[in-house]
Amino acid sequence: MFTGIVTDIGTVVELEQRGDLRARIRTGYDTSGIDIGASIASDGVCLTVIALGPDWYDVEISAETVSKTNLGGWSVGKRVNLERALKVGDELGGHIVSGHVDGVAEVVAMADEGDSTRVTLRAPADLARFIAPKGSVALNGTSLTVNAVEGAEFGINFIPHTKEATTWGGVAVGDRVNLEIDMLARYVARLAEAL
Repeated sequence: MFTGIVTDIGTVVELEQRGDLRARIRTGYDTSGIDIGASIASDGVCLTVIALGPDWYDVEISAETVSKTNLGGWSVGKRVNLERALKVGDELGGHIVSGHVDGVAEVVAMADEGDSTRVTLRAPADLARFIAPKGSVALNGTSLTVNAVEGAEFGINFIPHTKEATTWGGVAVGDRVNLEIDMLARYVARLAEAL
């Protein structure tokens, strides 16, 4: 489990297609405190550490994960939002995030509003019903509050801190981003279907 509070920006330094896609990510984390088998959310995708170096970790990305996320579009040099797994007693500053991406949203518009940036995204049609104003979503692993919803499109505001502490400062129209809907919304919808 994660909180959606990004704690490092990593860089993809190697990619190799084997049976699965293998990626090496350079990180500012102290890798001596990371175990093989640990989970690290990388652009919001829960990935398992399979090898470690002094300033990097390796992960394997299955074909299923590539098909449901934007990780198939990674290239060497790509900057990625990172978050270590939540520990008992950690502050829950965002919302409960599983790292199990539901689909990919597309950035369709951007506008500066004061020092903040309003970003409008289009969710896949089958996920749009789970997104509500003032609800939470995780986008590329970042816990965010939804400002407005119109059909499959929804708006997010990025304050200057978020743009500096994550990869969101480099967002552009047309970018595809990993979308994880709020876990509570998913279960409420499932219960409503059963009634």
